[in-house]
Amino acid sequence: MMLDKIVADKKIRLREHKRKVPLEEIRRQAEKRCKTQQGMSEGLLYQALAKNGISIIGEFKQASPSLGKIESKIDLTTRMEEYNASVDAVSCLTEEDYFLGNITYLKKIRKLTTLPILRKDFMVDPYQFYEAKAIEADAVLLIAAILDDAQLKDFYQLTKELQMDALVEVHDESELERAVKIDAQIIGVNNRDLKDFTIRLETTKRLSVLVPKDRIFVAESGIVSDEDVEFLKDCNVDAFLIGRAFMEAENPRELARRWKQ
Repeated sequence: MMLDKIVADKKIRLREHKRKVPLEEIRRQAEKRCKTQQGMSEGLLYQALAKNGISIIGEFKQASPSLGKIESKIDLTTRMEEYNASVDAVSCLTEEDYFLGNITYLKKIRKLTTLPILRKDFMVDPYQFYEAKAIEADAVLLIAAILDDAQLKDFYQLTKELQMDALVEVHDESELERAVKIDAQIIGVNNRDLKDFTIRLETTKRLSVLVPKDRIFVAESGIVSDEDVEFLKDCNVDAFLIGRAFMEAENPRELARRWKQ
């Protein structure tokens, strides 16, 4: 299964990261940032998405297993100017092998925005959480499908200790139940089946009735048209995470404004 391959390769990549910057050093950097910020970054993603009306997380990615390489029509600086004027948070892919991301992109984005930044990656090791904090991410993605119950609970707690938010991503009823059990405050439903990478917006609709009303509910993947947006708005989502449509758009600002209406 592709997901298993991605996770296996991520663990190999992590060895490189740890050789370049050992765990002790990256943890020291993370803890230093926690002290200097002293709670200022805690809950930033939650706050950005909790307001009235639809919120949007604008993504930056260069490729995906399902789409291949994505050719952006605008450069990073212009894209961030567009996002700064229209979206509520930014998502940055840092997975190297299948999404062609890296932490350098996130560092560049941090210099171009004050919006909350979500580090989107396959988080399977405590090292990655310290690294996320050290590179000034405000939130991380926790994919329930690749974590057992103990990991999901421990990683969620570590995220809170590092004064970051977690977007807990689920794909079915069982994973949603697990997210609720750890008291996840931001729950994302990925409409992409991680086994075969097909898109089904009905996944959000099916799970919407099970998401507690006091949680932030995010729809992820497959949002590319006005019809998709209207369908998902009827599912009572609080926010969209949009990648492909924005990456391929010459003017993501106008697209975001239209979809927020």
